[in-house]
Amino acid sequence: MAKPKILIVDDEKPTRDVMARILGASYECITAPDGEIALETLAANPDTALLVTDYRMPGMNGIDLVRKAKESHPSLAAILVTAFGEIDLAVEAMKDGADDFLTKPITDLRQMELRVAKAIERHALMKRVETLEQELGDGGAIGSFTGSSPAMEKVYRLIRKVAPTDATVLVEGPSGSGKELTARAIHDLSRRKDGPFVAVECASLPPTLLESELFGAVKGAYTGAIDRAGCFETANGGTLFLDEIGEIREDVQVKLLRVLETHTFQRVGEAVTRKSDFRLIVATNRNLARLAAEGKFREDLYYRLNVIEIRTPALSEHREDIAPLAKRFVKEFAAANGTAVTGIDAKAIRVLEDYSWPGNVRQLRNAIERMVVLSSGGRLTVDDIPEEIADAAAAKPAQAAGTATPPEENGGEASLAETEKAKILAVLAESRNNKSEAARRLGISRRTLHRKIKEWSSE
Repeated sequence: MAKPKILIVDDEKPTRDVMARILGASYECITAPDGEIALETLAANPDTALLVTDYRMPGMNGIDLVRKAKESHPSLAAILVTAFGEIDLAVEAMKDGADDFLTKPITDLRQMELRVAKAIERHALMKRVETLEQELGDGGAIGSFTGSSPAMEKVYRLIRKVAPTDATVLVEGPSGSGKELTARAIHDLSRRKDGPFVAVECASLPPTLLESELFGAVKGAYTGAIDRAGCFETANGGTLFLDEIGEIREDVQVKLLRVLETHTFQRVGEAVTRKSDFRLIVATNRNLARLAAEGKFREDLYYRLNVIEIRTPALSEHREDIAPLAKRFVKEFAAANGTAVTGIDAKAIRVLEDYSWPGNVRQLRNAIERMVVLSSGGRLTVDDIPEEIADAAAAKPAQAAGTATPPEENGGEASLAETEKAKILAVLAESRNNKSEAARRLGISRRTLHRKIKEWSSE
């Protein structure tokens, strides 16, 4: 892999040469004696990651150079070098786009190297943001997402903002709305992109096994236990995604809180303290704030998790994305199954747009896969749409695309959990109370469906 490129600008050749020699072990260093030549050099080397410039030079000063360089290279990182008494100038430079400053004489070489490395890292993240902005400008989306509705654009904007940081993210939204895709997009756009992405569905594991899954275990810790690393350990250097975080037991919540505070943990049955550098993203289809207020989820853990919140909308809240999603899934499954399906016609799209999609994007994807697999080829039509979906769509007049009424505006105080309950009950009715079929359409496990029904029966 090519070394990141640094442009060093100083009117004193010995200073340029010394800095180039020190930084040359890790970076490709090029130099320039003044601002004008620096801009020419930058134009000839557009892949330059960092500009390091002295403030006082003949002609153009360092602040003006940073400003002009940023105009043509927005993602370029910049460090201004000033005399000790010019700190106020350094502050001004940072307002004009400089990322950091160093003061002369530079005696702490290790500190200089660390600050250069930090600026280089920022450049890499900004380049990824630039690429993302180009995708969005062309009507594309992030990673595996499809759709350009206002609701999804809001999600994309939040992903872009939080990805370069290490902040903990709470993703809330109904089942099948893309919470794991959101977590993966954040990981893929972060500095941890080359590290592991470890996903755990907390509700799918028995409570007794969840702890060892997260923290690991040692042989003999419990019946059948073997030495194994847990997810906190395997996520070192990457991202840990905990889905359905609202399902974990309180004793595990206490341990999770400690790990978040210290990034240290112990395997089950072991006294050795281990450390892991991971970024945590959690997701839930329940209202964690309400659970915390009701004492069903630790309030201190909730506040620790809810540093940044992203809500993935129900498909009914961005119906204008149904058409591009359906077309994408048709293409995907036609290729995967080797069928002769070439697309989907407008009438079929309109029927899909009229349906409520309680299982959200996951349910739409499953329906399209079924349509493609069972089709005899050509373009999919209304006749290919599963009967239960076509009948339900015909029975409910469709709202105009993009005008779905948010739950909180539909008759008062409906919560996320209440909205999800209504949708699940609707699918159960459409499936004639066939729980296996309802779980498949909703894109959740039968165990999760049974748990929710049990909760509602005790209300």
